[in-house]
Formats: sequence, C-alpha cells, structure tokens
Amino acid sequence: MVAYSTVEGHGSTCTSSSSTSSSSSSSSSRALPRPPGAAKPLSALATHFPPFSSQKDFCIITDTASQLERSGFYWGPLGVEEAHGMLRDAPLGSYLVRDSRQKDVFFTLSYRAEAGAVSVRIVYRRQRFGLAGSERSFAGLFELLQHYVASPKRSLGAPYRKRMATLQELCRRRVAEACGGRSGVLQLPVSGILRDFLQEFPYSL
Repeated sequence: MVAYSTVEGHGSTCTSSSSTSSSSSSSSSRALPRPPGAAKPLSALATHFPPFSSQKDFCIITDTASQLERSGFYWGPLGVEEAHGMLRDAPLGSYLVRDSRQKDVFFTLSYRAEAGAVSVRIVYRRQRFGLAGSERSFAGLFELLQHYVASPKRSLGAPYRKRMATLQELCRRRVAEACGGRSGVLQLPVSGILRDFLQEFPYSL
C-alpha cells in the first residue's frame, strides 16, 4: 500500500470520510494503520516515500489510499510493463491506478489510449492532485479522474477493475451519480450504517 509512511512533527487525530476508514497519528514515528491481510506490522515495512511534512498531507493521502482500496481499480505495486500488458487489449479509455516507484510520487495513472497503453504520474503538490505535465489541479484524486472521464476528449472511459462490482457497490455508485458526487452523498438523510457505507466510496466511477 502506497501510504506506508510517517508524519513529521507532533501528530494529531486524522479522521477520514467514514468511521471505517479513519486513522490517527499520535507520535512522529507512528506509521499508517495496517490494512487487512498485511503479513507484517507496519514498523517492519520499508517505504521509499519520505515522511509527510504536515498532518494535513498525512490525512489527505490516508483518506485517498483508503478509498482507492475500495474503488476496485487500484492495483497497488503493479509494474508498468504488467499494467500496460493488461490494458493492451482493453477497451479504449480503460484505466487503473497503481503505486508509483518514483520518489515523492504516490500514484500513477495507466490507461488505454488510441496509440496503446500509457502511464502518467499523479502529482501531489500543495494538497492538490494533478497529472505530470498539466497545470490543472484538483482537490482530490477522484475529482481528477472524474474530470478526465467527463472531458469532451474522453481520455478516460471505464475503470479496469480487479473484479466485478457487487450489487451493493453498483447501487452505491448509482446513488453517488444521482446525488452529483461526494458533497451530495454527505447530505443524504440516511442511517449511520448506510451513511458510512456510502462515504467509503462516494463517487460514480
């Protein structure tokens, strides 16, 4: 998982968009929570990423990584050749997000363009996300993806998923689409359990 790192300075509580994806940092050496299935404690795992310079950066990347895990199109430490091989015969516009192995870059977007599979770094600067080589930036990684999916150029189409979406996930996606995205989902008058489920991934991707 790309978010294995620590935050410099004095830690404070970091609450993500739902109770199931919250995390906290209580000291300068504490790493992010270990996801289900991880074989080793986080302290034993190496990372090529430097410590976060601020608590806000820590929270943004933690929340983004948590939601990526639920997206279905996040492939973790997938190599560029393997990613391009998977997308080679996929429909035009198919895309996935994977970990970047470049220092100071968390994620990479790989997609199927007309000329073949392409990978571009997702740059994180000043608490905003953008694509390498582009001046446009977004408040969140999923807002970035939604922009290019909806773009007239149709650079991105459907996500290349690890598995088929469940009926619950399809319903959640439809609710997000009907509500106009995350802000609308957050305002729904629903029970706490349903609200938590919707907020785990409040996007129509």
